[in-house]
Amino acid sequence: MLTPSLQDYLEEIYRLSIKSDEIRVSDIAEVLEVSLPSVVKALHKLNSRGYILYQPYEPVKLTEKGIREGKFLVQRNQLLKDFLRVLKTNSDIEKEAESMEHYLSLSTIQAIEKFYHFMKDNPDIQDRYDVYLQKTNENYIFEND
Repeated sequence: MLTPSLQDYLEEIYRLSIKSDEIRVSDIAEVLEVSLPSVVKALHKLNSRGYILYQPYEPVKLTEKGIREGKFLVQRNQLLKDFLRVLKTNSDIEKEAESMEHYLSLSTIQAIEKFYHFMKDNPDIQDRYDVYLQKTNENYIFEND
């Protein structure tokens, strides 16, 4: 299992791979706003675990394992952002999804995915929820007997 930090690296490498055939250490550092030595350290770890192929001064390449996991990480992030939008949260959706994604179990992610699709497949329920939010000024924090 990858640490949250390594997940972030792999997620961004996957995103970069969609846009370009050549992924450089500097590209990753720029996107994640980290130092070049931090990127190199992470790349060595991802390489040793079979997610990427990395040699110094060469472009980074994703392995099949890296592509599968990277795609999952990107889709998980998008699902959580979509879920937060359905909830109509007032939080910074990007940051909130980033915080959530590393600490939810696969089972919880699957439940969120089902809920999200349920709401999308039932716009009448989404509309009722939206109306409810507009009507209530309550900001419940557990006490709602």
